[in-house]
Amino acid sequence: MGWDIGHFDEIEWAPWGSGANAQAKVLASGDGFYMAYVDAEPGYTGDPHEHTATEFALVLEGTLRNQGVEMKAGDGYVAMVGSTHADFTTATGARYLSIFKLG
Repeated sequence: MGWDIGHFDEIEWAPWGSGANAQAKVLASGDGFYMAYVDAEPGYTGDPHEHTATEFALVLEGTLRNQGVEMKAGDGYVAMVGSTHADFTTATGARYLSIFKLG
């Protein structure tokens, strides 16, 4: 009780965002939080949104442009409550870990 442990190879890929060029595996969830491994193809652009909860991300491979800042493998960010995500894209393709809360 109190644990959600995901095994990568046992989790199905699901579409990520409204575009057809990204997919994710939700590795674990609890207390309204989710941990997702995202695989975004070159040209992926995230949907604009406002954060109602804090979001964390870590770039694992490739590069991302987030709010005008180029990020590479090993770089991370925290988006605070109330911040607006309006510039999130990858020209090279990227894999990243996102930890977020819905609702």
